[in-house]
Amino acid sequence: MKLARVALDVPLPRLFDYLVDGELDLRRGDRVVVPFSTRTRVGLVVELVTQTDIELEKLKPVTRVLQDAPRLSDEWLGFMRFLADYYHRPLGETLVHALPPRLRSVKPLPRAIRAAAPAAPSQAEFLAPHPPTATQATVIDHLTAALGGFHAFLLHGVTGSGKTEVYLHLVAEVLGRGAQALILVPEIGLTPQFEARVRDAFPKTQVALLHSGLEDTARTAAWLAAARGDAGIVLGTRLALLTPLPRLGLIVIDEEHDTSFKQQEGLRYSARDAAVMRAKQAACPVILGSATPSLESWHNRLCGRYALLELPERAVPGARMPRVRTLDLRAEPVEHGFARGSIEALRERLARGEQSLVFINRRGYAPVLACDACGWAAGCARCSANLVLHAADRRLRCHHCGAEAAIPRACPTCGNLDLRAVGRGTQRVEETLASLFPEARIVRIDRDTARRRREFVRTLDDLRRGEGDILVGTQMLAKGHDFPGLTLVCVLNADQALFSTDYRAAERLFATLSQVGGRAGRRERLGEVLLQTRFPSHPLFAALARHDYAGFAEAQLAEREAAEFPPHVFEAALRAEAPTLDAAVEFLKAAADAAPPPEAVRVFDPVPHVITRRAGAERAQLLMQSASRPALQEHLRALTEALQQPQASRVRWYLDVDPIEFD
Repeated sequence: MKLARVALDVPLPRLFDYLVDGELDLRRGDRVVVPFSTRTRVGLVVELVTQTDIELEKLKPVTRVLQDAPRLSDEWLGFMRFLADYYHRPLGETLVHALPPRLRSVKPLPRAIRAAAPAAPSQAEFLAPHPPTATQATVIDHLTAALGGFHAFLLHGVTGSGKTEVYLHLVAEVLGRGAQALILVPEIGLTPQFEARVRDAFPKTQVALLHSGLEDTARTAAWLAAARGDAGIVLGTRLALLTPLPRLGLIVIDEEHDTSFKQQEGLRYSARDAAVMRAKQAACPVILGSATPSLESWHNRLCGRYALLELPERAVPGARMPRVRTLDLRAEPVEHGFARGSIEALRERLARGEQSLVFINRRGYAPVLACDACGWAAGCARCSANLVLHAADRRLRCHHCGAEAAIPRACPTCGNLDLRAVGRGTQRVEETLASLFPEARIVRIDRDTARRRREFVRTLDDLRRGEGDILVGTQMLAKGHDFPGLTLVCVLNADQALFSTDYRAAERLFATLSQVGGRAGRRERLGEVLLQTRFPSHPLFAALARHDYAGFAEAQLAEREAAEFPPHVFEAALRAEAPTLDAAVEFLKAAADAAPPPEAVRVFDPVPHVITRRAGAERAQLLMQSASRPALQEHLRALTEALQQPQASRVRWYLDVDPIEFD
């Protein structure tokens, strides 16, 4: 008797046994169609066995084997099992959701998609964009010597130091050895520029682009090219890490500090951390590159887990790190949110024909629409947050759940007709700059203006050619972009995160300001960064002015150690959503009682989220900490098992291992 143990995308932490017809050529890693309940589903064969605990008359047979995509390897199945175990998600959900949507369907792939997957082998011709500098060459030689085995490298290079050139030279070495290279970037918005550089450098190499913004046909074709080994280079966001790669020889994580590498729904995995495990399984190097490494990675470097490689200078001859200055808002005259020094600096750049960037990490026109007469503020009915005013299309929008409302003609509480926009977003800043500099070409880039990928790419290309005087943007412009004519960065609301309750706020602020400031002066002309602040003597701003990441990281790690925060301890959060906050909190209390922690694990009392109500659900969380990762994992297994018992309440719950968001 031959049985297939199949993983299915169902919310149950188990596999399902099916009978296998003797004529079926069925192996581990095959996609199969099987009956489940009243419908058929696609599953993955995880094991072939000869015995089962289920009564034979209750077993159903495998309907058919899908052979329109490569069989999934033992290595890939092992990696996905590690993710399911570490992040405590059902294996079936983890495996099936790692496939493109078309491969989750019971219908075979259409011929058009299968034909779209290129079959010709890649060629390793490399057209180097620039000869490497002496420092880059030293780093490249060090990395090249490590190919063929597992090594984890932290590449700390200042903005403009040419980290991408290092990546490309190493990819050329990997392709020359007949292996594949995987390059991960944090956001979809960074893929067009990176893809262009990769294709220019490797014109005869097949490049598979993978991210969630692709149309299903294109995504499936790219996945097939990668899984068959036809694509020499796989470039994408975090989901690209889950792609089968039969000849994996290198993993690159660009901007490794970015929080976008952490998935926030379903399998809540960190692509940065998981990439290190995948490189270890594939016996290949992994490079984590950043101008402002995460404190976790810096700590791993200090502990000897990662080897540090540095690019301390900008790569373009004559280019220097920008000068960083603070503008004291307590002393400087302020006009519509701009200090006088900022306005004068913008005017100087306009006169010289240079570009400027005004950075404010808040889209929309204003974060609050309020009534001065009675104190009313437009709030979201489904979230404990304010609606953001979007003046361009005269709408109020919630940036948490997506709810929309029309702008009221009068205050719904007292009838006052004089409602006021409080605070500033990118739209309001754009309007202010247009009134201050009517002759300037002002370009706003945020999530609202970058919804269409082609238009976004065209806008970025225009800006690189100098077709724009003042850029107004959010974090979308803070990293990865190179604007040759940009010499000034003006940061509004630089104080926003200084006194946050989130212990990671200072780390994120330093990274954001370093990255956005690094857009200035990337050629011969010296750049300048102006930080508008009411706290000019804050140590964070002093470290920024010195371009002293190492000193900042040392101080932050000391604070984290004293407070017993990561990376000195490991964390997990059990989160609950319910119709009422009391129900969510009671569920968490019961969960804590159902799985008492060992001595090495500390469990805190349940607390509401900072944004307690989101999309109509009340939210609370239970934080767990331990200095021992194995002890925490063992407790999470016991907790998950206890939570699998049938629940009578209407509570939705999930575990977040190594959480980075607490809102």
